[in-house]
Amino acid sequence: MKLPRRRFLHLAAGAAALPAVSRFANAQSYPSRPVRIIAPTAPGGAPDILARLIGPWLSGRLGQQFVIENRPGGGSNIGTEAVVKSPPGGYTLLLATTTNTINATLYDRLNFDFLRDIAPVAGIIRLPLVMVVNPSVPAKTVPEFIAYAKANARKLSMASAGTGTGTHIAGELFKMMAGVDMVHVPYRGEALALPDLISGQVQVLFGVMPASLGYIRAGKLRALAVTSATRQEVLPDVPTVGEFLPGFEARGWYGVVVPKAAPVEIVGKLNQEINAALADPKMKKRLTELGVAVFAGSPADFGKFIADETEKWGKVIRAANINAE
Repeated sequence: MKLPRRRFLHLAAGAAALPAVSRFANAQSYPSRPVRIIAPTAPGGAPDILARLIGPWLSGRLGQQFVIENRPGGGSNIGTEAVVKSPPGGYTLLLATTTNTINATLYDRLNFDFLRDIAPVAGIIRLPLVMVVNPSVPAKTVPEFIAYAKANARKLSMASAGTGTGTHIAGELFKMMAGVDMVHVPYRGEALALPDLISGQVQVLFGVMPASLGYIRAGKLRALAVTSATRQEVLPDVPTVGEFLPGFEARGWYGVVVPKAAPVEIVGKLNQEINAALADPKMKKRLTELGVAVFAGSPADFGKFIADETEKWGKVIRAANINAE
C-alpha cells in the first residue's frame, strides 16, 4: 500500500520526534520510585551531614523519598564504584567530594575512571577545613604549634578521614610548608577520627568545618586556623593558615554526580532542584551556620571544576609522593 507523500512525511516527522517526546516524558515522570543518595563515608561525617540536608529537600520537591545510604571504605572508592556501576536511570546518586578527584591520581588501579564514568549534576558547597587540636596540646597559635611539632618530631599524631582524603592532603601540605614531621593516622571517615582526637589519642586534624564546628563551640577541640584564603564568618576570630604560611590554601567541595549514561533531562531536572535548594533562604542560612559556602552552577560548570580539581590535586600528590595504602 502506497501512502500519499504528505501523509508519509507527517508520519516520518512524528517518528523522529518520538525519542525527544519519550525523554521529555521520562524527565516529567522522574522520579517514579525512591532514589538512593550514596554517601561514600561513615555516618556522621560531612558527606553524610550534607546528604541528610539535601535529601529531604529533594524528597519534598519531587514527591519521592531520597534515601541516604552510607558506603564507607576504600577511601570512598567502594561507594563511588557502586554508583558508577549502577543503572543510569537517575535513581542512584553519589555525594561526590574532593576525595574523588584526589583518588584519580592516588590509586594506580581502579575499576572505574571517575572523569570518564560519571555525569556531573551539580555542585552543592565549598568549604574550608579547620586545623583543630586536642586542648591538651599546649599550642594556641599556628606558630606555637609549628614550634611544638618541631620540638617533638614524630611524637604528634595527625588524624585524617583516610589516606588520600582532602583532610590528609591538607595536612601533608601543611607538613611540607611548615617543615614539621608528624605521624599520619588514617581513619575510615572523619566521624571515626573525631572521638580519638577529643580523647587525646591523636593530637591534630585538618577537619571539615561542619563536622568539627560543634566540638569547637563546646570547647572539646581548639581551632588554630582555617585553611581558606580568608577568615570565615562562622569563626571570625580564627586566623587562616596562610597568615602564617603564605600561599597555603585547601578547600573541600561536595556535589552530586550520577552514572555517565544518565538521561540529560534527568540530570537537568536534578540540577534545577539542587540549585533551587541552594537559593532557598532557610537552606542558605543552615549552610552558613555550618561554615560552608554555596556552590551552585550548571552541570557543565561542575564538570569543568571537577576536571580542574583532578589536575590540581594530581600535582600535589605527585610532589608529595603520596601513595594509597
